[in-house]
Amino acid sequence: MRQLKVGLAAALAATMAVAGCGSPSSNNGSSGGGGAKGIETQENAFDPTAKGPAAEVPGAKKGGVITVYSQLTPNTFDPTDTYYADALAIEKLIFRSPTQFAIRNGKPVLVPDLTDLGTVSSDKLTWTFKMQSGIKYADGSEVKVEDLAYAIKRSFAHDVFANGPTYQLTSFKDGDKYKGPYASGDAYAGVETPDPTTLVIHLARPFADLPLYMTFPVFTPIPKAKDTKENYKNNPLATGPYQFDTYTPGTELKLKKNPNWEPNTDAVRHQYADGFDFKWGGEEAKTQQQVLNSAGEDASALNYGPIDASLIPQVTGDKKAQLIQGEQPCTYSVQMDTRKIPLEVRKAVAKAYPYDQVNKAGGLNSFNSQPASTVLPPSVPGYTKYEPLPGLSGVGQGDPAAAKADLETAGKVGFELSWYYDNTKPIPQQTNQIRVDALKAAGFTVKPIGVTTAELRSKIADYNAPVNMGQAPQGWCSDWPSGGSWFPVLFQTHSITDNLSWGELSDKELDAKIDEIANLPADQAVAKWGELDKEIMGKYVALPRYYGKLAFAIGTNIGGAEGDASAGEPLYLNMFLKN
Repeated sequence: MRQLKVGLAAALAATMAVAGCGSPSSNNGSSGGGGAKGIETQENAFDPTAKGPAAEVPGAKKGGVITVYSQLTPNTFDPTDTYYADALAIEKLIFRSPTQFAIRNGKPVLVPDLTDLGTVSSDKLTWTFKMQSGIKYADGSEVKVEDLAYAIKRSFAHDVFANGPTYQLTSFKDGDKYKGPYASGDAYAGVETPDPTTLVIHLARPFADLPLYMTFPVFTPIPKAKDTKENYKNNPLATGPYQFDTYTPGTELKLKKNPNWEPNTDAVRHQYADGFDFKWGGEEAKTQQQVLNSAGEDASALNYGPIDASLIPQVTGDKKAQLIQGEQPCTYSVQMDTRKIPLEVRKAVAKAYPYDQVNKAGGLNSFNSQPASTVLPPSVPGYTKYEPLPGLSGVGQGDPAAAKADLETAGKVGFELSWYYDNTKPIPQQTNQIRVDALKAAGFTVKPIGVTTAELRSKIADYNAPVNMGQAPQGWCSDWPSGGSWFPVLFQTHSITDNLSWGELSDKELDAKIDEIANLPADQAVAKWGELDKEIMGKYVALPRYYGKLAFAIGTNIGGAEGDASAGEPLYLNMFLKN
């Protein structure tokens, strides 16, 4: 998904780490599962037997309104158009989807929601989902399987809902032809509903991660008769425990209880608070301080922005209990273009890179980041810890002498490295100079190209630009917790033309290996993604710098607060007020 955090975004811009999240490739033929060595096995990442009601949160009480602050404003609450992590987290209160993630011991576990976890055909091109009965919308009308099918059809209207996820466009049958119900009508060969409890999805190619993808609100049911197209975002029909009360776009969203939500059918959600009041636009550090002070109503509030650095002394001191920490499914890196920089030079860059200096100047700390050495972050099943080079673990001041010796051996002293940076702000200027000094000391010729903030995003997205380092995406966040939302998108040959490549690799053998793993059943792909992670990074296509971390402030009256590792956002579903 697309992560958009105010405090961390500043650090990213300062350190050349512009993150892309969740944009599928135009040729992404399949996705696989993932697991983890020492983190989470894929067998434990699925629980097809989970049923409602969700287990009670210890000490939970009912009543009251929880206030939620953020400087950043979600761009939409239309489920078809939602792709940013903050809105996705909020919408779990409002929308139910075919499947959903339960957070157990801090890790995401896929469980049934509106449907089961699905059954795939022997040729892997047809998935069948069985729907629960007795589920209603907030207006009391019955949720029908045809509404699930209509929502899927609606997601193909990408001319109307341009911001939503698009894996269905490339993986579902006729996804390249069907343009949604407004332009192409209701007849779509990729979806059928043979009876009142069965949803069938036909694929153009195997998509083993489909049950994981179906946690997205793009799959929440929408009755055709209630679809108001562009206006649906202003008052969408709820299936979760809360519904819209009042909404002022860009400023405030008040949620109230959905009286027709049935907890006995829901394995992950609760309805402890009477409502939620989301308030956007206030200065982050100011509202975080209000939450920490917890005077009056602010005791029942939280702020979901990254904790401001100025407040760290408080949350490491007497207000330590008011800081909730967790994982984000994101890895940030510095790319090296393998088409332009030879392997032995890429290794020398890795040895010389001044991680500690750049991170400190960019405002990174243990609350918003963790040193990285891999592609997959710890929160994603499939993560296996390793170091591409001895001592290369996202920390250290670099070893220019060792790097220069390697360049001398390779006959590459003076090799030119070039990149773009923002020359209009002091922090990017400072971090740029740190890189220049370190790489010059290692024997490189350097050519940083300063551009304006407005130009930077388009410049780093141009793979034909006259640079060989630092192109986008310089970070990635999972669409779902599996290697299948990483490697097919970032490392296959098509990733170059998709402008989503780490290292601009073009390797037919690697392409085939990724497809082979992606076509495996999820439980068999576990170790394979971890092995592939290490193999790819052995080519030094990028310098992993840090994994994102979650740290947000809560008031003293908030209970049940924790992070959602599947999204790197607060998990609102278990929150309650203590008094």
